[in-house]
Amino acid sequence: MAKGKVIISCAVTGAIHTPSMSPHLPITASEIAEAAIGAAEAGAAIIHLHARDPENGRPDQNPDLFEPFLKVIKQRSDAVINLTTGGHPSMTLEERLRPATTFQPEVASLNMGTMGFGLFPMLDRYSDWKFDWEPATLAASRDLVFKNTYKDIEDLLVLLTPMGTRFEFECYDTSHLYNLKHFLDRGLVKAPLFIQ
Repeated sequence: MAKGKVIISCAVTGAIHTPSMSPHLPITASEIAEAAIGAAEAGAAIIHLHARDPENGRPDQNPDLFEPFLKVIKQRSDAVINLTTGGHPSMTLEERLRPATTFQPEVASLNMGTMGFGLFPMLDRYSDWKFDWEPATLAASRDLVFKNTYKDIEDLLVLLTPMGTRFEFECYDTSHLYNLKHFLDRGLVKAPLFIQ
């Protein structure tokens, strides 16, 4: 039997869940840092990181919100840092790229296509909301497209690859695998590929 290595990646907060969905969702820089360090101590080799507004838990790509937890994680862990370029589906590409261009991480996530990102079914699961933005944001996803065109992906690769950043290719359906093959064939990405 062939033996291989298992690499565990952990996203400690993400951008999909809202604060009302779990009291355990890390929101502040110290909560995100502690969750990331705990994941690394439990065996995660890669920590996939998003930031949130510490006042209301809303996903936020402001690099100033990333800096405090990145500093702590790097001091207390040797896990590979993976910064999101997905941010939240409602954000522009420019907004989503700010943390990665600021901190030039070892790894950045890269959604491999444009897609509908319907989070509105979660409205039926919860009724007691901590913040007004939560149900409004979930409801708005009925008419929301997460945009990552071929041009967006190419621009992102051309911008971040020279910084030394590698990618976690997020493939939500088979068409995203074909999109990734397109960029591999053009030499804009190189194997080995980290596909999620």
